[in-house]
Amino acid sequence: MPASLTVAVAQPVCAEASRPETVAANVARHVAVVREAGARLVVFPEFSLTGYDLAAPALDPSDARLAPLVEACAGTGTVALAGAPVREADGREYIATLAVTGEGVRVVCRKIRLHGPEGDRFTPGDRPAVLELDGRRLGLAICADAAFPEHAEQLAALGIDAYVASTLYGDDPVALARRDSQVRDRTAAHGVWGVLSTSAGASGEYPRTSGGSGFWAPGGTLVAQAGAEPGAVVRHALP
Repeated sequence: MPASLTVAVAQPVCAEASRPETVAANVARHVAVVREAGARLVVFPEFSLTGYDLAAPALDPSDARLAPLVEACAGTGTVALAGAPVREADGREYIATLAVTGEGVRVVCRKIRLHGPEGDRFTPGDRPAVLELDGRRLGLAICADAAFPEHAEQLAALGIDAYVASTLYGDDPVALARRDSQVRDRTAAHGVWGVLSTSAGASGEYPRTSGGSGFWAPGGTLVAQAGAEPGAVVRHALP
């Protein structure tokens, strides 16, 4: 096992939703982050490839528009976790996290706790997701998953080294308090690292989101956090 795992959390500027070029524009911004971050793992927010657009077409992991991101990951040795709606072979659709490597793209997490109108279209995931990377076990969460302590409890029971959440929060005081407490509390409860990537600026149906992506040490101490500005990237080495 390497001495540390360098992780970057990104909150890139999100292209305007529902346009023909939306995915390609967001992929280009993901590529820029991957090339500049100098990290083994780069974590992006919920719906990072489409913006928070509940009508966005499902994105197939084999979509040619993702090829530049695959190429960037190949050139840097990075694993990128990006968010998008996906459709399975049986027709069910999910809010998902895609793992992008130099070898391709695959679905690694499906959101379990759907929020509000998400349930009108999407099917909830049926099991917690763990990604193994360089000897670490990373428990994955998508937005509202992190609001439920039992989600982290299920992951902790599987044995994880970090709780990694891809999220979106509004910028009102209540949402900001949730942002700063949820991953922190899961980290403190289970003695694992907390990693949060969350949207900044506009994202699809949200004209404003919180920013504030960051890292919490086991026990719940905040060790690094971005501001509210879109485009920020924060790196930390998990020992």
